[in-house]
Formats: sequence, C-alpha cells, structure tokens
Amino acid sequence: MSHIHFDQVSVNFDERHVLQNINLELSERRIGIIGANGGGKSTLIRLINGLGEPSNGRVLVDDMEVSTNARAIRRKVGFVFSDAENQIIMPTVAEDVDFSLRRLKLSKPERQARVDDILERFGLSSHRDASPHTLSGGQKQLLALAAVLVMEPEVIIADEPTTLLDLRNRNKIGAVLAELPQQLIVVTHDLEFLRGFDRVLCLDGGAVVADGTPELAISHYVDLMTKAH
Repeated sequence: MSHIHFDQVSVNFDERHVLQNINLELSERRIGIIGANGGGKSTLIRLINGLGEPSNGRVLVDDMEVSTNARAIRRKVGFVFSDAENQIIMPTVAEDVDFSLRRLKLSKPERQARVDDILERFGLSSHRDASPHTLSGGQKQLLALAAVLVMEPEVIIADEPTTLLDLRNRNKIGAVLAELPQQLIVVTHDLEFLRGFDRVLCLDGGAVVADGTPELAISHYVDLMTKAH
C-alpha cells in the first residue's frame, strides 16, 4: 500500500478556510471519507494527486511531495470524478481508454491488449466503437473507471462515484470498487458502501472530526447531521 502523508495542511479560498491544519497518515487499503457538503472532502482528496495545492503545509505520497512531483504522482494515483462526463474526451469508447495510455511508453500492440482487457472486464467490449455519449450513466462511470485503471495506478481515488447513478448501477460500481486490489480512497454519501472499509474519516468545517472504524465515523456523522437539524 502507498503511504499518504498530510503535514499541517490548510487550504484557503479568498477569506474562506476550506481545510484547517490537517495532519494525517493514510496507508490502509480501504479508506472512506464522509461529511456534509462544503466540509472539505473533495478539496482534501484533490490534494493527493495535484488537482489542488495546499495554502500551507505539505502532502506527500510515498515520501514524494505532490507539489514538486505531480507527473510521477499522477501515474501512481488515479482519480475518478463523480460526473464521468468530465473525464470522457475521445469520440469512441476504445479511443477514450487508449488515450490514457498515451503517456506511457508502450508499443501499439501492448496498448491494444490493455484496452481490450479492460473493456472486457467492465462489460464494454460491445460498445468499443460507439460514442461514449450513447452509454448509460452506469456505463459512462465504468468507462471513466476503466480509463483510470488501464494505467495500473497503485492508488484509486473516487470522488462520489455513485452519486449520479440509479440503485442498480450504484450497486454495480460499488461491487467493482470493492474488488479492486489497489488502495482505494472514496468520498461518498453512500454510508452502506463503507461498512467493510478499514478506516473512515468524517470531515466537518474543514477539519477531521472523527477517524476510525466505519461504525465510529458513521455514528459521529449521523449525530452531527441530526444536531444540524
């Protein structure tokens, strides 16, 4: 497992403190992050692969500081957005997955084999020459995940990957994520999905207010939300 270290990390947007003095060591295989909207969850995970920068402090992945090793970190850490449309850029399904591999120095047959394997794995082979925009919501999310996994990163970060999906597709994406051999960090409102995780963090007001077993963190979050009303 990779080792992710937040050292005195704060993020400010204008006058707003989005994250305040975060100190974390993340090395477990399955880590969930929960909390109310606006609590700093997405900002926190974007720091791990350089999609954002801290105002103060440092974020390190396996002793490499993210701010000065962004390219190497992005090969190591794959990021899946909540809205798959943000990640789909090529005219066909196969080309979209292949596009991810262009950064790696692979031969064309090797790239082709990787694309074929990942499309087969996610049940997208029959759509390889179709426009991604003809896919269902669940298939688009699977394609976005496939385009990240084809790079064979060591860490997968998923920002609310099931939010826009119906129950059937939510369950399907949840099952795919649960079976990944990689270290997985997921921001989610789907509390049930986190039941078997190694560790869950609850963020509120830019700070970690609970950190432990899923039961502990979820209980704290539910109490927080109950008091808020």
